[in-house]
Amino acid sequence: MAADDTAVILVNLGTPDAPTPGAVRRYLKEFLSDRRVVEAPRPIWFFVLRLFILPFRPGRVAKLYQSVWEHDSPIRTITFQQAEGLQQRLGVPVHAAMTYGQPSLTRKLDQLADEGVQTVIILPLYPQYSGSTTGAVADLLARWMLGRREIPTIHLIKDYWQDEGWQQSMADSIADFRTEHGAADKLLFSFHGIPLSYQEKGDLYGERCLSTAEQIAARLGLAPGQWQACFQSRFGSQPWLQPYTDVTLAGWGEDGIASVQVVCPGFAADCLETLEEIAVENRDIFLSAGGSSYAYIDALNASNAHLNALEGICRKVLPR
Repeated sequence: MAADDTAVILVNLGTPDAPTPGAVRRYLKEFLSDRRVVEAPRPIWFFVLRLFILPFRPGRVAKLYQSVWEHDSPIRTITFQQAEGLQQRLGVPVHAAMTYGQPSLTRKLDQLADEGVQTVIILPLYPQYSGSTTGAVADLLARWMLGRREIPTIHLIKDYWQDEGWQQSMADSIADFRTEHGAADKLLFSFHGIPLSYQEKGDLYGERCLSTAEQIAARLGLAPGQWQACFQSRFGSQPWLQPYTDVTLAGWGEDGIASVQVVCPGFAADCLETLEEIAVENRDIFLSAGGSSYAYIDALNASNAHLNALEGICRKVLPR
């Protein structure tokens, strides 16, 4: 099969088109309307979303985006950089797409199918599968296929937290940071949370996150008391996966732990949740509770080690 017959699509969550209330409102409406993201009964959620969330939240969130926005949203900028670097390694076209917002995954699929691409490898940039992330990508893909008379062969990579190359790239990134800045009293692995009810219904995301942290910690040679895994970014009043990142950091500060370093192995690219929530908000929480030193370790982003790991993951399913 010719290289021109094959393409790869890197998929991340998404971003508003601009750091403005209007753009954020459009993005949140699309994102929070997805049944994979919010499983509340539709009639109730319809009114909650439109009467209580969309009129008020976009203005506040837009200000947060403004604090991390440069010429574009960080997550979109980095995803394009990852696609460019991976294309150089694989020798086949690699495209960037988003589940919500632009560039749209379904439009990218339309483009490739219309160009006659016969095989499409889709790599959602979520190392740990969850129905609310990679599952949402699968839903988009299924709806897209329903509308096409002809479809290419498609390989959807479920997740890659088990991949040894990726695990080592995470461990090396942390080790390099600690070599340069020194080791902290605690290393915190912070993962994006999901509602506890999703786990109770069978989503094994939490177990995958804990296994991820355990295996990276083992590669670093850390003792159990030197690290912990937590969950961030909860939304609403229902319980989410625990322990919570912000509560844990506040408790550590109050208990006299002086220094903390935080890494987010569930994020392939830095974004609002890492650059603002983790690097700024949670830093303030820890220091206000009595901590002395707090550092966020960047996501792997478009580093050579990350791109090498993604190359290895894709080559396992590339046509030979």
